[in-house]
Amino acid sequence: AHIGVDAESGLVHSVTTTAANVADIVETAALLHGDEETVFADAGYTGVAKREEMNDVKVDWQIAAKRGTIKKVNEKRPLRAILDELEHAKASIRAKVEHPFHVIKNLFRHRKTRYKGLPKNTAHVFMLFG
Repeated sequence: AHIGVDAESGLVHSVTTTAANVADIVETAALLHGDEETVFADAGYTGVAKREEMNDVKVDWQIAAKRGTIKKVNEKRPLRAILDELEHAKASIRAKVEHPFHVIKNLFRHRKTRYKGLPKNTAHVFMLFG
């Protein structure tokens, strides 16, 4: 399941489902509703602004840095402290996106797929997020 969440309210505004081998970045266009000014996403969306389907989308992309990128910067340099603070700020906003997954997995106990076939699982995910 891939979801688009409003950062202010925490409400899910779009849901898509794909097979497990489909990358997150492929579903980005389906998750945007068009009124976004800033998009916060995890490191799985690195390079999304360069994709062809995103040429017309004018948003400020705030993509989390990959861990290896930050670890390359020496801990003693002042830049490392700034990068850590920036990534912490991004993560605190992205936490609102992860909260609906917490509800689905922990409160509704939907931790693994129950049905065979993407259409049935899609219907179930739409019902759970609804």
